[in-house]
Amino acid sequence: MKRRAVVTGLGVVTPLGRRLETVWQRLVRGESGVGPITLFDVSGYRVQFGGQVPWEPEQEDIAGPKELKRLDRFTQFAIACAKDAVTDSGLDFAKEDPYRCGVVIGSGIGGLWEFEVQEERLLHKGIDKVSPFTIPKLMVNSAAGHVSSLYGIKGPNFAVATACASASHSIGNALRAIQYGEADVMITGGSEAALTPIGLAGFQNMRALSFRGDAPQKASRPFDAERDGFVLAEGAGAVVIEELEHARARGARIYAELKGYGASGDAGHITQPDEEGRGAAQAMAMALRDAGLPPEAVGYVNAHGTSTPLGDKAETMAVKRVFGAHARSLAISSTKSQLGHTLGASGGIELVVCALTMDRGVITPTINLENPDPDCDLDYTPNVARDARVDVAMSNSFGFGGHNSSLLLARLA
Repeated sequence: MKRRAVVTGLGVVTPLGRRLETVWQRLVRGESGVGPITLFDVSGYRVQFGGQVPWEPEQEDIAGPKELKRLDRFTQFAIACAKDAVTDSGLDFAKEDPYRCGVVIGSGIGGLWEFEVQEERLLHKGIDKVSPFTIPKLMVNSAAGHVSSLYGIKGPNFAVATACASASHSIGNALRAIQYGEADVMITGGSEAALTPIGLAGFQNMRALSFRGDAPQKASRPFDAERDGFVLAEGAGAVVIEELEHARARGARIYAELKGYGASGDAGHITQPDEEGRGAAQAMAMALRDAGLPPEAVGYVNAHGTSTPLGDKAETMAVKRVFGAHARSLAISSTKSQLGHTLGASGGIELVVCALTMDRGVITPTINLENPDPDCDLDYTPNVARDARVDVAMSNSFGFGGHNSSLLLARLA
């Protein structure tokens, strides 16, 4: 019999800030975190805006100056939001069995900043100038490794790299570790810092990004007829999940039960979704089946909703395929309309949003939805947040490579 897992801690690093309450209030107000890129010189780029995190790690209590130099930006983000999630949970790992606790933190790309810096050194300064910390900084599992070391956690510890589905697959794997008795506590989520010269150039040149440079804050417009691509962003999202009785025994605050997880593959184009949303629908159906819930139980879907012409249409078709007539009763919204697309971190951030939606009774909006696409004809909570009691919420994440993942949160019964 599967054990039950609950969410007890939340943490985020986003273009709207780091502190959970600040980010939540700005999301509810419909604010955008998109703006000019200042991390590097973008004067030669067609796209000069993105979702940049307004945060300098040297000013934050995540590590000393010496240690910070050994951490890529994506790992810094991961440590920051993991620490916030643990603080929010009230856990004291000194009182826990380290072998019954674990970490799964994903990333789509990993330490791209470090790769670019060291490649420049190799080409212009020579072999001996490449840092000995290069590999530990750029590897995708660096974030999970550092978070486990921070808390002395010795249970399941790994990373998942499935592009934009990385965080959701990580959370799903963490759920399985608790369900099947491998751990009692897991820190899980995703982190990404691919807003770099190569990252921006690569996405720009494959024409995946919005070119709406005259109005950057309106560039991310999921489900709108005038959407032309996603906005590249950076950030991280982490949750602490625990076995239900473990959480109850220590009197933990419980946001929701993490009840279902589904994963599938499109087995098609490496970057384009299945045009009919069949793989995405399979992941959603599997999450419902895993949770033992009918489609009609779901009240809110946090959509993958990237603002790409093909992706938003395919997701709409997938929702209709899974939910049937109930699709018309669902409230749906895209957090990416406000933050941009944080790639492998997005599923972590968006599960935090789902947990807060259920806890606060407010559905955050899809901003910039001004001219609805006739092919995207569901209720996407346009432009203004909405008060609503949500008992079951779904979070969708779909990545390049045809990777699909869905997670289900339910109010604890």
